[in-house]
Amino acid sequence: MIRSIWRYSHFFLALISALFLILASITGAILSFEPISKITSSYYTGNLNSIQLSEAILNLQDNYKEIIEIEVTANDLIKASVIDFGGENENIYVNPFTGERIGTVKSKSPFFSFVTNLHRSLFLKSIGRFFVGLFSFLLCFIAISGVFLLAQQQGGFKRWFSKVQHSTFTRRYHLILGRWFLIPIIIIALTGTFLSAEKFSLIPKDFINNDINQSLLDETKQKPLNNFPIFNSLKLNQVRKIIFPFSKDSEDYFELALNKKELLVNQYTGQIISEKYYPFFELASRLSLKLHTGQGNIIWSIILLLASLSLLFFIFSGFTISLKRLRKNKILNLDWNKNEAEYIILVGSETGNTFSLANHFYTGLKKIGKKVYISDLNQYNTFKSAKFLIIFTSTYGDGEAPSNSSNFEELFKTIIPKSGLKFCVVGFGSLFYPKYCNFAIKVDELLDNNNSFERILPLVKINNQSEVAFIDWVKKWNSITGMKLETILSHQTKRHKSKKEFVVIEKTPLNIDNTTLLKLRPKTKCNFQSGDLLNIVPPDDGINRKYSIARIDNDIILSVKWHPKGICSSFLSTLKENDILSASIEINSDFHFPKKATSVWFISNGTGIAPFIGMINENINIPKKLLWGGRTKASFDCYSEKLDSSFLKSKNYKLAFSQETNKSYVQDILMKQKKDVVKTIKEGGIFMLCGSLSMQNAVLDTLEKISFNELNQPISVLENSGQLLIDCY
Repeated sequence: MIRSIWRYSHFFLALISALFLILASITGAILSFEPISKITSSYYTGNLNSIQLSEAILNLQDNYKEIIEIEVTANDLIKASVIDFGGENENIYVNPFTGERIGTVKSKSPFFSFVTNLHRSLFLKSIGRFFVGLFSFLLCFIAISGVFLLAQQQGGFKRWFSKVQHSTFTRRYHLILGRWFLIPIIIIALTGTFLSAEKFSLIPKDFINNDINQSLLDETKQKPLNNFPIFNSLKLNQVRKIIFPFSKDSEDYFELALNKKELLVNQYTGQIISEKYYPFFELASRLSLKLHTGQGNIIWSIILLLASLSLLFFIFSGFTISLKRLRKNKILNLDWNKNEAEYIILVGSETGNTFSLANHFYTGLKKIGKKVYISDLNQYNTFKSAKFLIIFTSTYGDGEAPSNSSNFEELFKTIIPKSGLKFCVVGFGSLFYPKYCNFAIKVDELLDNNNSFERILPLVKINNQSEVAFIDWVKKWNSITGMKLETILSHQTKRHKSKKEFVVIEKTPLNIDNTTLLKLRPKTKCNFQSGDLLNIVPPDDGINRKYSIARIDNDIILSVKWHPKGICSSFLSTLKENDILSASIEINSDFHFPKKATSVWFISNGTGIAPFIGMINENINIPKKLLWGGRTKASFDCYSEKLDSSFLKSKNYKLAFSQETNKSYVQDILMKQKKDVVKTIKEGGIFMLCGSLSMQNAVLDTLEKISFNELNQPISVLENSGQLLIDCY
């Protein structure tokens, strides 16, 4: 409920303020260049902290007949009103170190004046200023609600700076830039609100009344200015303005405005005859103006520029995210209602991604003539004709239910289900979070502990919305139900434009496991690394397949297991030397060899060893260990021929065979070497997994046990620190 409040507040406030925020962001970004242009102008001398006030005054007196006032502007330019030796009054910029004129004070640029008026009042005077203040105030709440939403998505404030886990550009950078520019945006909003309130006299305004010490109005003891203690003790950067006495009368004095106080100084003796500190609200007003405009600080001006531009991105990405969520969460047209359908699909989804996959499954069932109904978990009810209950659910933040599933647990306690209902649960989450798929686990336990339900498949947990893992689950569904369900997902139908031609220069015969190795040479120059993906679309087939590849001597090594009914594997297995293969390379930077690692463990089974062959051969100096699983000892022969001979001699590899006398799997080897695993984790070593999903799940379970039992930490710590890299299929 609280999460919904933050989300809807964030969305609706942004919706209401969008037009103003776009205008304010654009004008604010433009205005940030004004202080930058002044600080970088030829009038800027800098180093005001290295010259005394008395020295600057004497330098000007050497060059001009009379000085009326000297002002240090907000951008640290020295402005002076003087009378030259010809009797002309001038307003000029001066160099305080020489007293020389360096420019004439000009009125504000018409362009910046136009943008400033638009930014401050929308050309609507008082009405415009009111709306500017109002929307600045709303921006404060947009930022605050964003803070809580980000904390919830990251799994709490303790994980605020943890890695952001979102695959889409808009969601990922909405969160990343939100963390970077949160404080500048809040400062912009608060200072904008304060300055607007000040214009409407909503901020108390106190005036300084100087109490002059009459006994110090002495004109008998004339001192030169360079003997005035106050002028010698002040650096020019501490001064805002000094107004010189109008006459020689002792009742005329120097008026000295400093950063925090105002002084009146006897023009003859240099004694301070009045000292008053500025009230709080005047200091706050001055600080607000500096923070809001970036005056006097080029770095802060650049930050304000970037923050203004980031606001434009937040508006664009925020609405894009909302529209995608609405579209993905949209329930398809239903041919059967909840009491007519035999297959009930209930979905728990926060961002809409889980709903998108569930809709594919719904469409697949519908195509083969099944009576199917789909809705969110909050619509759980008694389904009169139901035979199967299939639940797809993600987990939000720190193990919580998604917003459209928040009522499920309470509903489950109150609703009596139909007896004999077969069920299965598919959980979606990220290993990045300690409570990986936590809500799916809860739902699965609720159903399993209720005698009215009958399990048909174990709980399946899918990491990072893996479509490949989802298809693997569909295959399991088909196997247990006898269906021939097809789910064509987005990554399968995507055709890559930048196809290249590769020549088959070597091909091994099928081994005992029906596996062959292909060596491919690109006909034109192309950049790739071991761990990148080769996208292949077989002839007369529109579905794209991805293969993880090795790079050896600028050639590609591809490992293919032939399946009698496999379209792509059959096509690749029939290729011959000198044949041409059209394919595209997809950069897979998340699975490149980590060159700064202290050590690397390669864990794979079957054809998943392919990228590791290249990594082992190319990166000799970093300690490496290979764990590989296959059916028999002969299964490894085709790979050993490609591996670096020095690596094979080092014995830094362990093999597991599932069909030999001493049957074992890679996770068994991992458990036997848990001391080395713990040492590797502590030293910052990296584990790379490539192979089947069943191998991935078994290895992750083993790593979870070792990490928790030996180090008292969840496997998510490895994911967060970049010590766990996965590319499984």
